[in-house]
Amino acid sequence: MRHIPFRIGPRSRHDLAGLMLRRVGGMRAIVMEEFGGPEVLRARTVEDPVPGQGQVLVRVEFASITFVETQVRAGKGPFAPPSLPRIPGNGVGGTIVAVGEGVDEGLVGTVVVTTTGGTGGYASLARASAADVVPVPEGVALRDAVALLADGRTAVMLHEQAKIQPGERVLVLAAGGGVGGLLLQLAAAAGAEVVGAARGKRELVERFGSYVDYSEQGWARSVEADVVFDGVGGAVGTEAMTALRPGGRASMYGMASGSWSEVDGLPITVLERPGPPSPEELRGLVATALELAAQGRLRPTIGQTYPLEEAASAHRAIEARQTTGKTLLVI
Repeated sequence: MRHIPFRIGPRSRHDLAGLMLRRVGGMRAIVMEEFGGPEVLRARTVEDPVPGQGQVLVRVEFASITFVETQVRAGKGPFAPPSLPRIPGNGVGGTIVAVGEGVDEGLVGTVVVTTTGGTGGYASLARASAADVVPVPEGVALRDAVALLADGRTAVMLHEQAKIQPGERVLVLAAGGGVGGLLLQLAAAAGAEVVGAARGKRELVERFGSYVDYSEQGWARSVEADVVFDGVGGAVGTEAMTALRPGGRASMYGMASGSWSEVDGLPITVLERPGPPSPEELRGLVATALELAAQGRLRPTIGQTYPLEEAASAHRAIEARQTTGKTLLVI
């Protein structure tokens, strides 16, 4: 379904939001009141949000879960802990049901994906900046669009930065994950010889290239690559760097292991951006990923979904490396 069965009429936007909130009687959300294990993610009924200046309110159908969110929940990672209590979640997909001041009322009823500013995504209603919403193209399932929101924009950005040439060999770490699986597809479409490194998930990787198990001793000695996409870091990422030919290119975009890969002294080029992408650039990258999906050229792997109330189980599975591709919450 692409539209909700009502539009803004003579009531003001805030009247409509208030009417909707009275109907719902409080939304379901995952509330985090302390840092710790997955058990700190607790389902609650909380007050419904109302969109403010420049904001929209989205009735959420799917919420994205990222590995970084498990690190935030645990109070770990290369970032300052956020304030508590909070509703986790930064990526959602659903229908705009209300808008705040200064926002086009015609957006009501539009099916979109959007970031939420870092909080509020694990909920049945979420606020977002109107500048961040991206309409979902016809022919793209909403769940696929949500899976491409964070992972798709990351993969497209990294792929464009690497400037892969036909015939090059590309090594993708964590190839069975959300970003890794998309990088496999983009590199293969560019004419590269693709090698996916993962622990298990062989069938998924071999859809697009060769598979190597990075839990095996000396695994990188069997690979010689021109480009490495590294979202793992630590010992695995450091070993992967030894597979690069002299002058090879390393794209280091994550540290799921908890630390960055070591590259000192290696005759390689580490790809870096001059600065973080702007909001406009990020929105453009999402739109590109969705357009590729609409063309059938990019397809996310959604390995598992969980009901909102089981967000803790989803985090637990991700941390235990028991997931494949993207993990979503179904609201």
